[in-house]
Amino acid sequence: MKHGATVQTGYNRIADAYLRQRTQDSADVRQLARLLAVLPPGALVLDAGCGAGLPIAALLTASGHRVVGLDFAVAQLTLARQNVPGAVFVGQDLTALGLAPAAFDAVCSYYAIIHVPRHEHAGILAAFHRALKPGGYAFLCLGAADIDDDIDDNYFGVRMYWSHYDGATNLALLREAGFVVEWSQFVSDSLGDSPPDAGHLFVLARKPL
Repeated sequence: MKHGATVQTGYNRIADAYLRQRTQDSADVRQLARLLAVLPPGALVLDAGCGAGLPIAALLTASGHRVVGLDFAVAQLTLARQNVPGAVFVGQDLTALGLAPAAFDAVCSYYAIIHVPRHEHAGILAAFHRALKPGGYAFLCLGAADIDDDIDDNYFGVRMYWSHYDGATNLALLREAGFVVEWSQFVSDSLGDSPPDAGHLFVLARKPL
């Protein structure tokens, strides 16, 4: 099964509906303040899996930072360019990142890595680490439960795929990639139809100098 095609097709089809449901001031969004607090002025930030640009790319840009957003869903990128004209948005798959080494002050990723088969997560984290300048930060949404392959045939009316490790395994993967974990916390999901106990591990990690 081509899980990437499932995710890409799904998010192209639900771009508008998903954006309407995406909260702009929920617990997960408020955690971005942890990254904003440590960024240098005018930082170059990679928003990996940027979706429609709201709220994360918009908040980063409004805080005076330069944002490069990546996504592989064309419909999402179209919305992002409309919603956040001050950022740059590029079509790119997280599993094939061709990023220049030591180019970014920070990388941020909300609800994107969890849609990639988990055996590829270590490679994504390694690519983020390479792309960061020494001392740069990664603010990431990762899995908090052990789920290998999860399919929902009616996610906003489309088929969708998830895959991730539990929180402890994800923290270990970050350290193996060379990161220092500065902070981590389970944060409940913000979409209205999520079960009360559903959520993800949010992490602030740093590439050593």
